[in-house]
Amino acid sequence: MFHVKQPLNCYTCNGIFMKNDPKHIQIGKIGEELACLFLVKRGFKIVERHYLKKCGEIDIIANKDKVLRFVEVKCVSRETGNSVVSRETQKRPEENVTREKLERLSRTIQTYLAEKRISRETRYQVDVVAIRLNLKDKTARTLFIENVL
Repeated sequence: MFHVKQPLNCYTCNGIFMKNDPKHIQIGKIGEELACLFLVKRGFKIVERHYLKKCGEIDIIANKDKVLRFVEVKCVSRETGNSVVSRETQKRPEENVTREKLERLSRTIQTYLAEKRISRETRYQVDVVAIRLNLKDKTARTLFIENVL
């Protein structure tokens, strides 16, 4: 696990806020951009983003050390005291990766592997990038949890 604080004023966040997007969608877009930046800085190669099927979505697909990584990104921006929690569930972002979410993600991964004709012998894992945004201070705290399945 990594716990990193990084500034939000990076080039990847410019232009993300759009008039027609609800605030939670904007926060999600910022979170995914920051997650990609976080992963690339740590030697990951981004293969694909927003793989979407009826059975679910994979936020980021990346490669590192010959292991295919399926990355779930969870991002929140509300502060309560010293802890950052989600407005909808009052949980930390990583706590929003539920058993049901992991089951749906697992089905989507199997669809991806079959569609791309990736060998069953290919090593893969599921990782989580949990991001707590402080928009006022323009900072983010990133928690990286590897191999959650």
